[in-house]
Amino acid sequence: MVRSRKKLLIVDGYNVLRSGSRYKPVSRDHPDYTDDAFNIARERLINDVVNYTGRDTSAIIVFDGGDNEFSDRKSQTVGGVRIVFSPTGQTADKVIEKLAHDARERGVETLVVSSDATIQDTVFGGGVDRMSANGFSHEVSMYYADARLDETPKVAEKRTIAGRIDAATLEKLKALRDGL
Repeated sequence: MVRSRKKLLIVDGYNVLRSGSRYKPVSRDHPDYTDDAFNIARERLINDVVNYTGRDTSAIIVFDGGDNEFSDRKSQTVGGVRIVFSPTGQTADKVIEKLAHDARERGVETLVVSSDATIQDTVFGGGVDRMSANGFSHEVSMYYADARLDETPKVAEKRTIAGRIDAATLEKLKALRDGL
């Protein structure tokens, strides 16, 4: 039996919301992270990650809580995706770098989604794959397009006995029928 390798997706939450074409319109119009519209974009990102990763990949979305004195670093899980806010005094970048490093040390195939050049260089130098926020936006859009195509109604093929009999036998049966 072939064992599949463990996979981990780490998403730089606020970076993707500000840089990803799928989320940028909302975050550009609502720069306040506490705004309801921005919360909708955040929920959309979380749902997208849940759907994109499926069952074969674990996922962590890291949001920057470093400037938030009330950040208690408690994580929560939504649809199998772990949501983490960086603790007070620490950036999401440092949390992402540590998560990526630890995963590679454990032999986990890791992909970091961020358009932050520093994060991309740091994790790539450590042997971790990376994807830009726009690349992720495109991948998610393609995922949903494929899912829609799979759900389109298909016309059922009409199954008859005549369709299951070879042509020579069908001709003989027709001759018998017409000869009566």
